[in-house]
Amino acid sequence: MPHFVYNPPQAPYLDILYQDDDIVVLNKPAGLLSVPGREKKHSDSLALRLLRIWPNACVVHRLDLATSGLIILAMRKSAQSHIGRQFQQKVIDKTYYARVEGIIEKNTGLVDLPIRCDWENRPRQIVDFELGKNSQTQWEIVKREKQTTLVKLTPLTGRTHQLRVHMQQIGHAIVGDDFYASEFGKQLSPQRLALHAASITLTHPSTEQRITFDCPAPFMGG
Repeated sequence: MPHFVYNPPQAPYLDILYQDDDIVVLNKPAGLLSVPGREKKHSDSLALRLLRIWPNACVVHRLDLATSGLIILAMRKSAQSHIGRQFQQKVIDKTYYARVEGIIEKNTGLVDLPIRCDWENRPRQIVDFELGKNSQTQWEIVKREKQTTLVKLTPLTGRTHQLRVHMQQIGHAIVGDDFYASEFGKQLSPQRLALHAASITLTHPSTEQRITFDCPAPFMGG
């Protein structure tokens, strides 16, 4: 399996990690939209910046505004369809790292809670056992710190704000989260949400080989 590891610079305009005829892999900084928003003030986005270089690039998935890390765009329609099917079939593996409030006692766990949009408070999401969509997140301890815990998160589904809601629901919200963290948790990471998409594995649209990209979380050090 081809494996690409990248150590990103601090604050690039466009941080391209890999590119070929089918895909381009980027490291999205926290605070940048994946795609343009409806309002003019939200027009800047990773996709818009990339389209200035490759006008045919196509979006296949997104990361939250506040989340940093790996995101893949297709360079042509056939690749977009191929990767889109992989997401639908849930054969793309993604790993995130996060720093959360408090000390988690167990070493691993699974959060299985249905999520839906809180329409009156968009874009917030809430757990709803009647109307929510099936959502699962696996978590694993990386390091226990004085007031926080570093965790590895593996989403088994891909709901909006899934990782953020699930960690909050088990009493360990991600620090720096303006929507779901406590005031104490917000103060622990005032500059950004401590959530990073660190690894993604997919089948390459042309070679049909499994390929993995890694990009270390900037808030973990080392």
